[in-house]
Amino acid sequence: MTAIAVAPTAVKPPAAPPLGSGAAAPIPTPATEIVYPDSDGQPMADNTRQFRHIVTIQGGLAALFADQPDVFVAGDLLWYPVEGNNKIRAAPDVMVVFGRPPGDRGSYQQWQENGLAPQVVFEVLSPGNTVAEMTRKFRFYERYGVEEYYVYDPERGSLDGWVRRGEYLEDIPDMEGWVSPRLRVRFSLDGRDLVLYRPDGRRFETFLELEQRAEAERQRAEAERQRAERLAERLRALGVDPDALDAG
Repeated sequence: MTAIAVAPTAVKPPAAPPLGSGAAAPIPTPATEIVYPDSDGQPMADNTRQFRHIVTIQGGLAALFADQPDVFVAGDLLWYPVEGNNKIRAAPDVMVVFGRPPGDRGSYQQWQENGLAPQVVFEVLSPGNTVAEMTRKFRFYERYGVEEYYVYDPERGSLDGWVRRGEYLEDIPDMEGWVSPRLRVRFSLDGRDLVLYRPDGRRFETFLELEQRAEAERQRAEAERQRAERLAERLRALGVDPDALDAG
């Protein structure tokens, strides 16, 4: 992937030494170009269950806001909040930014995005996530302006959430039935599985579920077409023109 760099700052050359001083003019040191890598070398997911949930959340949110030109939804994208420091970064499993257009990005460099931090962030845990790691992530999201933070653990079937109150992220006491203030999405657990519902009540579906539903609808439509054709044939056998009936 192509890294995005910040143009080096112009360096003003030093004044020339007085004539006859014998001192050589120092050679100016060029400013170091800062590169913001597009990858941290870490995998998106550690297992199939974690991957499935990440893709379902990201895809469901992208579909939900597909007709809105100012909502950016991304999965596993590096977020750099501070210009000039490529060490301060995080890669949320899913993030949503209201006020920025959708589209491809190598990373989310906040100073190039009108200074807007992701308002909503999701993390889907894997067995490899440690308490120390998740504590660092929580502090990062709290410090750099996330408004809603959700953590789902597929192995334990647990769901936690926080919303911003002033400078701090405060715990949501009960996530069952919680509706995100920003997303208007309702949260629930079905056994150990996270279930998200759109504002119209439809459940977020995996790609496989979407494909199976589309195929079932296609088969129903085909069965209706064949039924209509059989009925038309019976009418013709009785001397009735089905087209004339439709016209009437």
